[in-house]
Amino acid sequence: MPGIDSEDHQRRCVLPFEALPTELRLLRRAAAAQLCQWGVPTASDTTQLVVTELATNVIKHVGEGSPATLILEWKRERLRVEVHDKSSSLPALDVADCDAECGRGLHLLAAMAVDWGTAVTTMGKAVWCEIELGPEAACRRVERAVLMLESYQSIDGAPRDALVSRRGAGLREAAVELISDLLHWTAACGFDPDDVLDQAQMRYEAVPDIAA
Repeated sequence: MPGIDSEDHQRRCVLPFEALPTELRLLRRAAAAQLCQWGVPTASDTTQLVVTELATNVIKHVGEGSPATLILEWKRERLRVEVHDKSSSLPALDVADCDAECGRGLHLLAAMAVDWGTAVTTMGKAVWCEIELGPEAACRRVERAVLMLESYQSIDGAPRDALVSRRGAGLREAAVELISDLLHWTAACGFDPDDVLDQAQMRYEAVPDIAA
């Protein structure tokens, strides 16, 4: 299940998948990993539930094995989740269908999202919703760290595909290497590395942890 993470400031990820029950777990994992990569893990549970509902609707109403695409787009305080498929039949939210199987899924999306809707595309349709992240989840410190680690990780000259494939563990390793290099730089400039670490720890503890 390949993912394509765009480099623009909105942070966009495209995940093609086949509409199969066995793919749902992998799709949820991929979405959670991407949110962790972006530094917004607090939205993971809600996002995984939304992804499950949207993908399940494709399985039930378009057909098992149908090609589809999940798109995640982080826009500061909101996360947009879209699922595209090749059917042009648009679902409708009807109060009378609240107890129906399809109706429950749509009502669940409407309850969890701050906005949602459908759109006809050149290839079929898209069902989308936007999840509120809040200002803490869009913390500039986390965003700066992600951008720096991605840039730092690419210094070794590894191909982009290789970096994407080992993104989760790779960024952790890059963080360790970056901290180590910064400590070497600190010592080379005549500063006390332990003192710098203590100050960094104090600043970290003074800011609420968005992952809490």
